Amino acid sequence: MSATLKHLRHVLTENPITLLAVALFATFVLLALFGPGLAPYDPLASNTGLALRPPSLAHWFGTDALGRDILSRTLVATRLDMGLAVSAVLLSFVLGIALGLAAGFLGGGWDMAVTRLSDTIMAFPLFVLAMGIVAALGNTVGNIVLATAIINLPFYIRVARTEANVRRHAGFVEAARLSGNSELRILALQLFPNILPQAMVQVSLNMGWAILNAAGLSFIGLGVRPPTPEWGILVAEGAQFIVSGEWWVSFCPGAVLMLAVFSFNLLGDALRDLFDPRKRT
Repeated sequence: MSATLKHLRHVLTENPITLLAVALFATFVLLALFGPGLAPYDPLASNTGLALRPPSLAHWFGTDALGRDILSRTLVATRLDMGLAVSAVLLSFVLGIALGLAAGFLGGGWDMAVTRLSDTIMAFPLFVLAMGIVAALGNTVGNIVLATAIINLPFYIRVARTEANVRRHAGFVEAARLSGNSELRILALQLFPNILPQAMVQVSLNMGWAILNAAGLSFIGLGVRPPTPEWGILVAEGAQFIVSGEWWVSFCPGAVLMLAVFSFNLLGDALRDLFDPRKRT
């Protein structure tokens, strides 16, 4: 345990950017957990007498066209957006890694079938494919998670398949096979830990993409339905007011959305260093 903590401290202190990424990520996790309790106002309560008020001490992010506090709606939306992203990425990670490992390790017809599945998904513009899935199944939270997981699936299949294909005849795999380990045990205990660094970098990137995908679907009306607070909805609601000068309605939640995606992009290098066994020596 002490060696793990020492390695974690080394990863965090070696690069200030890594420390910044982890701090931002921790902040968004805390906001997702406690955001509704931190919101100074009811995110659904409207007050037309306070409509379109600019940022002030009373309303840090200003108010929207219905007089709702934008900061409160942004804080509450963090839980929904983070939940959507984590659920979608976790689903695509589990399915993609399992399919990719099996394809790269077993080869043959299984490899061809999984590769064709990945190529078929990648043949479509991914956001357009997500739009089609949600439009066909309905714009519920579950369908948004499913659509986001499907468009992220090929990334994990390709990473796992490539690494498994390269390492399936490696010395440590042959040694494990000669020791009497089953194929499933070799996949789980020998190959999976070796692809984890590359996969975790992809997880970090996909978290940012998943948040953008959910926000984009909501922006065009195929995501979460209003008046539920969600970052894409908040940006869409304020888009019509930018020309008339009420910039804060879109800018403030949009800046939070940008910061969340930025933190996940930075977090990729930290996760790679943390899970890479070669970094422990």
